[in-house]
Amino acid sequence: MNPRVVIVAGPTASGKSALALALAEEFGGTVINADSMQLYRELRILTARPDALAGERAPHLLYGVLGAGAPASAGKWRAMALRAIENARVAKRLPIVVGGTGLYLRALTQGLSPIPPVPEKIRAEARALHAKLGGKKFRAGLMERDPATAARLDPGDTQRLIRAHEVLEATGTPLSVWQAKSGEKSAHRFFPILLMPDRAELHAAIDARFLGMMQAGALDEARALKALKLDPALPAMKALGVPVLIQHLDGAIPLEEAVKCAQAASRQYAKRQATWFRHQFQADLTINAQYSERLLTKIFPKIRQFLLTP
Repeated sequence: MNPRVVIVAGPTASGKSALALALAEEFGGTVINADSMQLYRELRILTARPDALAGERAPHLLYGVLGAGAPASAGKWRAMALRAIENARVAKRLPIVVGGTGLYLRALTQGLSPIPPVPEKIRAEARALHAKLGGKKFRAGLMERDPATAARLDPGDTQRLIRAHEVLEATGTPLSVWQAKSGEKSAHRFFPILLMPDRAELHAAIDARFLGMMQAGALDEARALKALKLDPALPAMKALGVPVLIQHLDGAIPLEEAVKCAQAASRQYAKRQATWFRHQFQADLTINAQYSERLLTKIFPKIRQFLLTP
């Protein structure tokens, strides 16, 4: 029998971490992070990383395992996740992968596209071109050459825009074509759960959570990150809330404006996540609500059936 893995997915602030913890306690599970920003140890508050109490209630892996100066990738995460899943299996615990980074979840379940390595010279040229043109013009240029990829990327999605450009330059083939080619797939059996709350409910949760982050010390966390003097193009430096809080620390905008901007950016990100999950993610169980304990009576029997079915 193939090893079984539960996946908990959904947009930011939908309650994924709380659901994963409840599943881990009920089924003897290990929670494995699939959020690209929760990988960074410097971003405990601003990414709503599970706290020490959650770690006492169930094992949590791949949280805070990278420094902010180390760029993450789907390939790097997938390798770490497969090791974490195997470690959980050896410990006779149910692996529960939780996160909202769709590319990571697709890499785990469907494998990675066999894209050849991109020479560093081309990567440097792509970064320089983006810095020169800015996000909108850079995306417009990509739209002419790889419209399928450019159409699903926001002008502010610097990392993925540059990646699409450099792959096209290095291989002569659009990234969208490469991504249509599946790599080696996992032998695991997955049970994906998708949380998809009502928009108004989700937006209220996002706004309230960021205010809670501010009370918990998010500004100090941004200040400490700023002090590292890292490249602003690094993924950790573009985590939700980081850029605007640093702008405030630089004296560019008032704190109240920074908070509102961070909340708005989080809502826009949640919208993009929801669109991706709606069209790109095949769930075995979709819950059209914010997580609450009352949902467990519906979810637990589905997991038991998954674990017991040959």
